Amino acid sequence: MELKYKNITISGKVAVGTTTLAKNLSKTIGWRHVNAGFIQREYDRKNAIQENRQGAASRSDEHEKEIDAMTKNMLANKTGLIYEAWLSGFMAKGIPHVYKILVICSDEAIRIDRVVNRENISVDDAKHWMKQREEENLFKWKKLYGNYDFWDPKYYNLVIDTYSSGRLETLGKVLDMIGYVQNLQNT
Repeated sequence: MELKYKNITISGKVAVGTTTLAKNLSKTIGWRHVNAGFIQREYDRKNAIQENRQGAASRSDEHEKEIDAMTKNMLANKTGLIYEAWLSGFMAKGIPHVYKILVICSDEAIRIDRVVNRENISVDDAKHWMKQREEENLFKWKKLYGNYDFWDPKYYNLVIDTYSSGRLETLGKVLDMIGYVQNLQNT
């Protein structure tokens, strides 16, 4: 099936639902899911970096730029990708035929609860971990790219709040916006 776009980015902060959306979308439309967070965690493991304790401050600026250059290159030159990364939508600005989705969760308590359950940590640890990761990343990105609001809706085609939109509703919104029509005659 032909869609309106060559690639899709899914951006958002910790525990907003980007991975859930990316996996569901990949399963539905058959595109490859690339999770930049997974790439970063592999790098962290190889370099003995404990993501929950150190984060972006422990990675070199060159490494960060390499990951972002890889993102831009893949989005410009590949097709059929669902690219999930905190900054993927921001990095995709100016690249044609990329549909950029920002996922937010307007209820901070829900995000904290998601981290507590996913990481099996205390509420206090989850709050500290989320704050540290987000602050370290923002500090680094502003140093590298300028004083941007990287999650400003103006950089995205669609903003979805997972506090008020469940998994299937979120997926449905994206499918509608990208022009996905399932051929029910073949099912």
